[in-house]
Amino acid sequence: MPKGRPLTVPDDGLSTRARRNAPVLAVHTGPGKGKSTAAFGMALRAWNAGFDVAVFQFVKSAKWKVGEESAFRALDRMHAEHGVGGPVEWHKMGAGWSWSRKHGDEDDHAAAAADGWAEIARRLAEQRHGFYVLDEFTYPLKWGWVDTGEVVKALLERPGTQHVVITGRDAPPELIAAADLVTEMTKVKHPMDVGRKGQKGLEW
Repeated sequence: MPKGRPLTVPDDGLSTRARRNAPVLAVHTGPGKGKSTAAFGMALRAWNAGFDVAVFQFVKSAKWKVGEESAFRALDRMHAEHGVGGPVEWHKMGAGWSWSRKHGDEDDHAAAAADGWAEIARRLAEQRHGFYVLDEFTYPLKWGWVDTGEVVKALLERPGTQHVVITGRDAPPELIAAADLVTEMTKVKHPMDVGRKGQKGLEW
């Protein structure tokens, strides 16, 4: 897509403006680092454009403080106090479970994930936000805690121009097929390969 221009223009009867303003479903998947980071970068652009932004973290501990959360909460305050950007909501969904699935009862985790998705589905139907980040949402889908078919149907039928970005490894094929934009992060090298631990300011 050279200089932001599509290689082909479909004969779909839509105007250039209508096509430009179509809602986008994006999926960031794959084993490499950067899936969530890229999604939050998109959310930052959305905030700057004045979109109402909502972040839903699915597989992070409720105690896990990530740098992006603090930054986006500050941006929400900036919007409220000075009218710049857009409002931001940040939600940790579930009971503080992690992708390792080592803590807590699995039935409780599954119920929490289902409740989290139900809340998002309600907001999509109400057109509550303009830009959603569903962080690490592929894992509840992969584990069967949330029905992939139900999610895909709700996303494809969402009204208005709500943009949605979903992150996580092993995105289900049905979700990839439904998405408008799919990026697979492929690891070439990582500091952890040689025993180095995650660093403040880089991983959180």
